Amino acid sequence: MDDGPHILVVEGRFYEGIADALYAGTKATLDAAGATHERVEVPGAFEIPAAIQMAVKSMDFFAGRRRFDGYVALGCVIRGETSHYDYVCGESARMLQDLACRHTLALGYGILTCENMEQAKVRAAVDQKNKGADAAAACLAMLGVKRHFHLFPR
Repeated sequence: MDDGPHILVVEGRFYEGIADALYAGTKATLDAAGATHERVEVPGAFEIPAAIQMAVKSMDFFAGRRRFDGYVALGCVIRGETSHYDYVCGESARMLQDLACRHTLALGYGILTCENMEQAKVRAAVDQKNKGADAAAACLAMLGVKRHFHLFPR
């Protein structure tokens, strides 16, 4: 495969401004690496693993292989007054790790788990700690690991 990798970016849109900033960092990192990507939006972080599972099960009909070389999960969960935060954070992280291990996926985890909106803004800002860029870089690094073990392409 001479072309760069093709990545699926799944983005939880519950906090739209945060999602947009995370995506900007992801896009810049993927573009700089010569990767192409598709962007799929879901309501929130809890729905991200299901969307990635759907993508894993989708096949490129003509090539007879997975459509995507890697995956980036983007979203944000901010602690509230109930235990909902704990369930969303724990279950989405657990399921993404399960998917990555079960299907040998190169997956970058960019779901922010913050105490407040100020923390989320700092971690999403393109000129600060943009975790979208970090997640894209992690996905690309894991593609390198897959190459090392002769698991890429697919």
